[in-house]
Amino acid sequence: MLDTLPPLDAALARFARITHPAPTPAAERAAMIADPGFGRVFTDHMVTIRFRAGQGWHDAQIGPREAISLDPSAAVLHYAQEIFEGLKAYRRPDGRIALFRPEANARRLRASAERMAMEQLPEDLFLDSVKALALVEREWIPAIPGGSLYLRPFLIGSDVFLGVKPSAEYIFAVIASPAGGYFKGGVDAVSLWVSTDYTRAAPGGTGAAKCGGNYAASLIAQAEAARRGHHQVLFLDAAERRWIEELGGMNIFFVFHDGTLLTPPLTGTILPGITRDSLITLAREQGMTVREERYAIDQAQADAQSGRLVEAFACGTAAVVMPIGSMTVGDTRFVIGNGEPGRVTAALRDTLTALQFGRAPDPHGWHQLID
Repeated sequence: MLDTLPPLDAALARFARITHPAPTPAAERAAMIADPGFGRVFTDHMVTIRFRAGQGWHDAQIGPREAISLDPSAAVLHYAQEIFEGLKAYRRPDGRIALFRPEANARRLRASAERMAMEQLPEDLFLDSVKALALVEREWIPAIPGGSLYLRPFLIGSDVFLGVKPSAEYIFAVIASPAGGYFKGGVDAVSLWVSTDYTRAAPGGTGAAKCGGNYAASLIAQAEAARRGHHQVLFLDAAERRWIEELGGMNIFFVFHDGTLLTPPLTGTILPGITRDSLITLAREQGMTVREERYAIDQAQADAQSGRLVEAFACGTAAVVMPIGSMTVGDTRFVIGNGEPGRVTAALRDTLTALQFGRAPDPHGWHQLID
């Protein structure tokens, strides 16, 4: 039934609120979020909005998290019309809840939808969706170091047909998952396996879109990396198999002996990460030179061996900043710096997380308070 309580916020006014028949008891919820890890625990509610050609976006609801019913011929199941986003809600020191740069996620979802020939969700509707769910589920934010509420908006083609054409119907949904600190017992440097057999994206492809197919394509290489004893896989370009692009789900940065940062340019094969963009801004504000340039794996090896390359790190919403200690290409392993988290890496991570959790001033207006 519809919840007759007044809306908590203007954002909630756009959604019919469906009463949850059996919400998680407070004591049980507290136990679940005491050590939630990442992506294993889910909150009680979800947002759903539907689209139909000729009708537009309609039937916006916040209700119990439940299975999505799809016809066996739904477009997403056969032609992979699916995109998603990831962002977090943080509890600030003053107890208020804020989202970090959600407008950037809204823009990127629209860009992904355009590339995948999907209906574009209005940015204001995206923002109200994530804001409303974070408000409803605010008690699920873990009160532990590094705790946050991870929000996963996604859009799928739900049209019932078998034929290669864009779907005429879509389901947009947002689910939420309490998240703890990504690293247990400190931030250790990881080792990368450089894939020379598999690539993540090619020019003209979907590399810049946040679609599930990109991640599915990375899994076999990630599995190979794990079999070889490495934490993550690093992909090279599809044409020459030489130029560094990104990890399976994270962008990459390199730090040189003179303090310069380098990250591969956004030429259409690399996802334009919001964490990546934030770090570029913060580094430049700290007086660092940041270059967005191609960087070859053989040059990285030579620079590491000469001492010119002193640090490397990957970045993304989940892990924020992940130090890289070594890379392996074929039978050759090379260590970056001393193989441990570097000073610049740690400083940038600390600066960004202080902003995200509201412990530092926000001159950019990146925080959007939701209460």
